[in-house]
Amino acid sequence: MSKGKEIEGEEEREDMCGNDSEVRSKKRLLARDSGASICIYANSSSGGEPQDADYSVASLSDELEALILARVPRSEYWKFSFVSRRFLSLVKSGEVYKIRRAVGFKEASVFMLAIGEKSWWAFDRQFRCCRKLPILPSDFCFSTGDKESVCAGTHLIVSGKEIDGVVIWRFELASNKWFKGPFMVNPRCLFASATCGTSAFVAGGIGMESEERVLSSAEKYDPETKSWELLPMMHQRRKLCSGCYMDNKFYVIGGMDENGNGLTCGEAFDEQENTWKLIPEMLKDAPVTTSQSPPLVAVANNELYSLEASSNELKVYLKRSNSWKILGPAPVRADFNKGWGIAFKSLGDELLVMGASSVACAGRGMAVYTCCPHPQADELQWRALDCGTSQLSHFIWNCSVMVA
Repeated sequence: MSKGKEIEGEEEREDMCGNDSEVRSKKRLLARDSGASICIYANSSSGGEPQDADYSVASLSDELEALILARVPRSEYWKFSFVSRRFLSLVKSGEVYKIRRAVGFKEASVFMLAIGEKSWWAFDRQFRCCRKLPILPSDFCFSTGDKESVCAGTHLIVSGKEIDGVVIWRFELASNKWFKGPFMVNPRCLFASATCGTSAFVAGGIGMESEERVLSSAEKYDPETKSWELLPMMHQRRKLCSGCYMDNKFYVIGGMDENGNGLTCGEAFDEQENTWKLIPEMLKDAPVTTSQSPPLVAVANNELYSLEASSNELKVYLKRSNSWKILGPAPVRADFNKGWGIAFKSLGDELLVMGASSVACAGRGMAVYTCCPHPQADELQWRALDCGTSQLSHFIWNCSVMVA
């Protein structure tokens, strides 16, 4: 890659850590705590005294040490293996991510797979740092077929079909490895999904276990137990639908029924009440049609936005009137392939869109834009991110955002 920082998939480096007597040189770890930079030095135990500006790791309690490490940007975690075995253990065990959640220090990362790529890519929120994930060890059928992806905590879940049937692969951020499973209670494809904190929801789709049929079932994934839990049935069977999480509810929007008819209704699952509420005519102006992608939807600041595939316009959902307001054009060609190949995602208080740029001179490479939308804004201010990935295809196969 010509620009940006590329960090290749990191292998285990325990053999490079050694014990204290083997660590001859000082290794610095930068952390940010309350806006200040903290420099920690791991000194050898060969008798040398710390210098005036040095702070020995041995003088810090394990608890304080872990709190500092939890505030280090995740893009720097691969360097921990060069510092000490304890630092490496905090990352590989996943303990550092639990501490991050406890202190409210979280970062968004974008995981994406472009057409023609063998490996997934992981980007930081500003697309300044990126790295390739280890190659997913699936068969050819899975690699070249349609897939769905969603993040839950520090797990990236990728669902697809291998020669032997539907399968799920999960990438665990802590260990930097792919694992197979766990299978859903009702294996499916072309389903809606959404991330809620450390959990993920899926609903609808086409069942693949015994016979292909449109489903109304829903499930929730727990990364702590690595298991799926069945939820109550939706009111409507639907495939090619989309999902999002808003107002503490899991929304399933649009899609097609078992007869191939486009659906304009939506549904919202309230986990506290354990019930689904049907929302008639939620997509009355833009039902899914044959060969079109599922609705392109994302949530920012608890507001629902939609990228219209036929017009490339961004819309915001007005909850009180159950209607949509046009906010203006988006800087990508969502109409290029009827919505397919476009990534439209929530990125905290921003919206993220990736795909073919609508600017004529942008070329064929992947274009990345973000904006901070507001329902009452007169004009959207899109910001182009120079991520140095012009060699990646503008057709995005899969994309998910992980917050950890």
